[in-house]
Amino acid sequence: MKYEKLKRGDSRVYNIIKKEEKRKEDTLEMIPSENHTSTAVLEALSSVLNDKYAEGYPKKRYYGGNRYIDEVEILCQERAKKLFNVPFANVQSYSGSPANMAVYFATLPIKGKVMGMHLSSGGHLTHGWKVNFSGKYYNSVFYLVDKKTNLIDYDEVEKIAKREKPKLIFAGATAYPRKIDFRRFRKIADSVGAYLCCDISHIAGLIVAGIHQSPADYAHIITTTTHKTLRGPRGALIMVTKSGIRKDKELPEKIDKAVFPGLQGGPHEHQIAGIAVCLKEASSSSFLRYGEQIVKNSKVLAEELIKNGFNLITEGTDNHLLLVDLRKKDISGRTAQELLEKSGIIVNKNSIPFDTKPPFDPSGIRLGTPAITTRKMKEKEMKKIALFITEVLEKRDNKTIIKTREEVRELCNKFPIL
Repeated sequence: MKYEKLKRGDSRVYNIIKKEEKRKEDTLEMIPSENHTSTAVLEALSSVLNDKYAEGYPKKRYYGGNRYIDEVEILCQERAKKLFNVPFANVQSYSGSPANMAVYFATLPIKGKVMGMHLSSGGHLTHGWKVNFSGKYYNSVFYLVDKKTNLIDYDEVEKIAKREKPKLIFAGATAYPRKIDFRRFRKIADSVGAYLCCDISHIAGLIVAGIHQSPADYAHIITTTTHKTLRGPRGALIMVTKSGIRKDKELPEKIDKAVFPGLQGGPHEHQIAGIAVCLKEASSSSFLRYGEQIVKNSKVLAEELIKNGFNLITEGTDNHLLLVDLRKKDISGRTAQELLEKSGIIVNKNSIPFDTKPPFDPSGIRLGTPAITTRKMKEKEMKKIALFITEVLEKRDNKTIIKTREEVRELCNKFPIL
């Protein structure tokens, strides 16, 4: 984007934005929760829709002048419902954490019991972690991955659920490299009469592409962010399935009321327009191929890193992300992240299951392929990137960093962000 008026009006902000654009162009973005949005999405985000207050919902607003705002929000709702095969979608949540908070408000009283994956096993803060609202205001219990395989032990999840009897169960993760069995989670939820919320924030794009099982037939509620593998703007969707309505016919209304007026005022309609654009993009045949390539790239990257002596949690991946245990390489996640960033490869330090090191300097790194696949990179490039990572983390010297930085820049130039 050109930003001509911004350049004239506020050169300092303009220059920061241009530096960030340059950083993105010249680096390999491999944090699995990040992606590159299309220019069409960015244009929607910067539109005049930013100016309008629209408290309430389509056809029932507390402000006038919302005729066209209603049109864009209804369009976004309809596209979400069609893409995910659900009868209801709320598109107003500002991001993933408020979306999950709305689910709590709609389904549990304060201090009600929720069960989710433990943060150390790859779960999300909003699935009950103690420092988050979900752990402070709700009674949270957790399931862990198996100590030997680092996989979800569904029999153990069922035992915990039957013992603890939660009223809300979250299925979903932020650092779990394998497929999740939503069908089994539904059986567990039914056995204790709980709502099942499937948080598909990381894998929404893979579900759309048919690479991962959809939760639409099993969940009562589905939440997702709209960036990550869905490749849209930062935002969120809360969807109620047919099963959810059968369980509680008032659930859609409860979700709407939890979002507004429960948690927020006016929705960000420019953001909703950007989400509508990304949902249209995700309905294309090219997006299906994109989702397939994400996983192909992820698997090749995993195979190459294993060949180069890295330990991967679960010994591979089924999705867009890899979780690397660095203890064998005698380097911390924090140091690895810093060395790789100097080399032009952006990853994030991350705890591994049963990590004995603190979260700010953990034993692992998390990396993924959504953003580099957006740049049209394929299996051949994954092999190069695996070699870059190996050399930087094994040699750890300035000569290797400088050499790799230039090679990364050359690779990025061949695959520009379109």
